[in-house]
Amino acid sequence: MATSRTNKIRLGVISFAHAHVNAYLDTIRDFDDAEAVAGWDADQERGRTQCQKYGLDFEADLDHLLQRLDIDAVFVTSPTNQHAAHVQVAAQAGKHVLLQKPMALTLDDCDVIIEAVRHYGIKFSLCYQMRADPVNQKIKALLDEGALGNIAIVRRRHAIGLLLNPDFARPGNWHIDPVQNMGMFMDDASHAADWFYWMLGRPTSVIAEIDNVLTSTAPDDNGVAVYRFGKREMGILLNSSTMLAATSTTEIYGDKGSLIQDYGDLVSSSLPRPPGATALKIYRAGAADWERFDFPADVPHGNRIRAVPRPLIDYLRGQGAPMATAEDGRVCIEMVLGAYQSAREGRRILLSPS
Repeated sequence: MATSRTNKIRLGVISFAHAHVNAYLDTIRDFDDAEAVAGWDADQERGRTQCQKYGLDFEADLDHLLQRLDIDAVFVTSPTNQHAAHVQVAAQAGKHVLLQKPMALTLDDCDVIIEAVRHYGIKFSLCYQMRADPVNQKIKALLDEGALGNIAIVRRRHAIGLLLNPDFARPGNWHIDPVQNMGMFMDDASHAADWFYWMLGRPTSVIAEIDNVLTSTAPDDNGVAVYRFGKREMGILLNSSTMLAATSTTEIYGDKGSLIQDYGDLVSSSLPRPPGATALKIYRAGAADWERFDFPADVPHGNRIRAVPRPLIDYLRGQGAPMATAEDGRVCIEMVLGAYQSAREGRRILLSPS
């Protein structure tokens, strides 16, 4: 149902550093119940350019942006090491916060964000696009209903090829700066870590290998982490920033069935699919063949990113839950930091039970 202009959620942008905000703004242009109003960026040239592109007021001073009465909530899409400070000042100004992943680079910064949300009573959600994908939502429903029985092994890949792109691997890109973003496993594997937590709950331990295998422009380019979960399930998280092409994104194996998801990340969504391809199929014990669900195989990866704003606006309007809470985000960061610690120390790392 269309909403009158006076009831729109009005949004500001804190930094255009993370490119996903561009997809969010493109999508919100078509909403009847939300509009982007103004933006700020520490990089003044980038901020002015992006604000002009999307028809926003540019504020050269962050305090001025946060003092505006015509802004209800802000996207925080700054470099990851700045997230805690930006959430804190936004919350203090009474603005609801929609935070780009990963939540932070340290558990201390996660705790600063959690406390700011609690103390100032704002609404808060992380922007985890995997939770907005209908195929992933179906996988979650199948697991919750026990369609696969007791789960033994889950493998999830989240991969890109950006470190093979000289434009991305250029000096000065904050994504490959260890101070601003730690590493590519932190930056991108956080999607898959959140996916595992959403699907299986909090893990109990992790053992991992994370390293530069093919490149040296970022702190790391490939990583594999094996998590153990509350029912002893093994979760294999494969993250690569040097992958050109792939097919199967997710495999889940239980004692009552097996599930395969194809075309669920960037490297599998950007190539042609064969005729009759399906994005999700399940084999149930005793069945004669795979059961194929009616999800199109040719969905561009960008559609998952553009699916993020709708549930966020619904949440801000009191019509839904956050995509992922600050507490959820902290679990994800503990999972990623545990994997890094395991890779450094060459041993299994126990994760906190609650």
